Amino acid sequence: VPHKLNNYLCKYALRKLDRDIDNYDTIVVCDTDNDRNVFFEKDVIVGNKKLDFEDKIISLLKSHNIDLIVLAGFMSILSEEFTKAFPHRIINVHPSLIPSFCGKGYYGLHVHEKALEYGVKVTGATVHFVNEIPDGGEIILQRAVEVREGDTPEVLQKRVMVEAEWNILPEAVSLFCQDRLTVENNIVHIGE
Repeated sequence: VPHKLNNYLCKYALRKLDRDIDNYDTIVVCDTDNDRNVFFEKDVIVGNKKLDFEDKIISLLKSHNIDLIVLAGFMSILSEEFTKAFPHRIINVHPSLIPSFCGKGYYGLHVHEKALEYGVKVTGATVHFVNEIPDGGEIILQRAVEVREGDTPEVLQKRVMVEAEWNILPEAVSLFCQDRLTVENNIVHIGE
């Protein structure tokens, strides 16, 4: 179920963004197959080392002079080499209010399981710039979502997607495309 929801998030965000990015070239890179016209390739992993995958993506993105990379449901951790090739040009949506329930190992349903185990009353989503530290980049936008009595991880995951992720990801992309984001001392400022 999480992969189906993440693919849906990706498609929903792209559809919502279509009106804002008409003047931009768009390449969608997925690590899960879907029905959109995309560049698709699975990670090739030997031990802990990725082979070719990131090099192919870097080459593709640079050949098209891509300004922004949006990760939505992209379940691969990018290397330091990759993130440094596109500083403050990669954004990710994470299903919690960073710095809670984030970092290596915190993705998909696991984030919501941990939030419920901890007993938080509020969770949410964060859109952030991507750096070499998983979920460690500067925060662009956050939206809080109420945790309700009787929530299951699946129910909470869906509510966070609908009430937060699906709204703040397109908003962050729009702000980026309008050149309204600046980073100063690890803080993202949103200009007029």
